[in-house]
Amino acid sequence: MQYFTLAVSALPLLFSSAVAQTFTACNPMERDDCPNNAALSTNATFNLTNSQLLDNKIWNTTAGALNWAEKGTEFTVGGRGDSPTVGSKFYLMGGIFSVVMKAAKGRGIVSSIVMQSDDLDEIDWEFIGGNNTHVQTNYFGKGNQTTFDRAIWHPVDDPQNKMHNYTVNWTKEKIDFYIDDDKVRTLNYGDANGGKNFPQTPLNLRLGIWAGGDPEKNAKGTVEWAGGETDFGEAPFTMTVESVYVHDFSDAKEYEFGDRSGSWESIKMVEGQSYAEKRIAEPKGISAHWRALPAGARVGIVAGSVAGFGIAVCALLFFCIKQRRLGRREHARLLEVEEKETQDQMYWKDRINHSPNKPFTA
Repeated sequence: MQYFTLAVSALPLLFSSAVAQTFTACNPMERDDCPNNAALSTNATFNLTNSQLLDNKIWNTTAGALNWAEKGTEFTVGGRGDSPTVGSKFYLMGGIFSVVMKAAKGRGIVSSIVMQSDDLDEIDWEFIGGNNTHVQTNYFGKGNQTTFDRAIWHPVDDPQNKMHNYTVNWTKEKIDFYIDDDKVRTLNYGDANGGKNFPQTPLNLRLGIWAGGDPEKNAKGTVEWAGGETDFGEAPFTMTVESVYVHDFSDAKEYEFGDRSGSWESIKMVEGQSYAEKRIAEPKGISAHWRALPAGARVGIVAGSVAGFGIAVCALLFFCIKQRRLGRREHARLLEVEEKETQDQMYWKDRINHSPNKPFTA
């Protein structure tokens, strides 16, 4: 098993597990010195079923470790205080967020897909561990919680034992929610308090699990919403994520808040290639790095290796015979992963071409 973690030790002191996945370090509606949001400015599929876990240059993991398994990356509550969360360091300004996952079981356990901005615009999918028939969608504008009519529950087939694709397609006019290929909800701009509560500033993606049923960490209302008190004696509780697809409808390098209004019109697009796009385009693995080398460099490496070829050939043959079957299986698995990623990209390309997806521009 492989683990990827980047601890932020201050978080447990600042936030209870109930809000550890929804916070802002600098609210642009309250301060003028907040840094720009790094844009994604492209589309990408992150496959979490292999050992190459999310790149910590563009993703951040807090409040627990992620565990790689064959069926996906595992987010586990092993005891009180655990709330492993991964968040993208890049933001989208209009786009698609799509997560293939299996929710966790357990009374009071909440599995979540959260898209949130620095000024607390938010779009959510939330799964309650004691409910294996429905998932909740929700949204917030600027953290406004004065009304409680935003959440809708949707039927879904066995979400704790089956992988499903949960997707948000977000434009300045509306937000569409999909479970697999079925659209289950549309939120129009005007339906969100005349647009005032419509999410409209750059969002990043956060995936996580937490114990909403922990009475020592959460208010009574939160415990009740989460389905009751969590029995940590039944731990571990595990949510599994197979893949993540994200598509930024903008091609900006960064997003800058032009004032404190929190409106989409105030967001300035800083031109250039984003760091995330550069990082995603970098070659991964030995074979990819080899293909990325200039032809002259490859020739030089091969020529330098010829002298030792005779000595190494016997050992190489032995190794090849021993590894042949393993290599075939691994190669077939890699081909299967590449084919799935290609199918995902073609699927979303077709959907984008047949829907009026627009970035937040006039």
